[in-house]
Amino acid sequence: LESPAVFPGFHNRFIAFLEEAISAVLPPPYFTDIANRVVIAGGDEPRRREPDVGVFEPAGANGSHGPAGGGGVATAAGPMPVVVHVPADESTEWAIEVRTADDADRLVTAVELLSPTNKGAGRAEFRRKQRELADRRVNLVEIDLLRAGPHSTSVPPDAARRAAGAFHYHACVFRPDNPSDFEVYPVRLADPLPPFNLPLRFPTGDVAVPLQPVLDRCYDVGLYARRVRYDVPPDPPLTTEQQAWAAGVLRAKGLLPPPEGA
Repeated sequence: LESPAVFPGFHNRFIAFLEEAISAVLPPPYFTDIANRVVIAGGDEPRRREPDVGVFEPAGANGSHGPAGGGGVATAAGPMPVVVHVPADESTEWAIEVRTADDADRLVTAVELLSPTNKGAGRAEFRRKQRELADRRVNLVEIDLLRAGPHSTSVPPDAARRAAGAFHYHACVFRPDNPSDFEVYPVRLADPLPPFNLPLRFPTGDVAVPLQPVLDRCYDVGLYARRVRYDVPPDPPLTTEQQAWAAGVLRAKGLLPPPEGA
């Protein structure tokens, strides 16, 4: 599922099903929404497709667009530009927003499923967004189901591993009211995904949100058993112990043939 060819679609499907799971346990007046942003990663820094200044063409007398007088287009005098081509990698990032209806739809908690872009070309933009949410005193839940790429959730990686030990995936809950503490849910490859506590506003307590049923539903609805190549080594590779565990699981599900001589 972590393959670059598979994960983008899985990411969006997981977000949609996770929003349903959150909505099912939210008390009033809270509600969810799905936000999206287009990130164009090219050059050294990713760029959002959100213009600061818009240039609009006025409508002509007959309602069509174009110069009202029908005249020609004036060309500004000056040196010709040098065209520098930078290949752009455009991606749409989906995230879940938990808002409260009794305070002008205020954003209370953001829930992110990290993508390869968040851990790669768009990492600087993702880190900036983390700081923005903290400054706005918005709770942040980050779910990292990718073994590849640098650590990108809010919790410092060394501190997380000192407290939780080695892990392959994890969820991180950050509450700006208690900025020194990060709630980390460590997940090893063979572990089911744990539920996490979704923070809301005081005096409403947390609500528990399941993750493994969301993953199971994604896998079934997305027909990933037909798409994922289980007969080739994954990237990043597995250790020898992990390979033996994975082969046993896949054979039990009929996704790999029995070993020779069995």
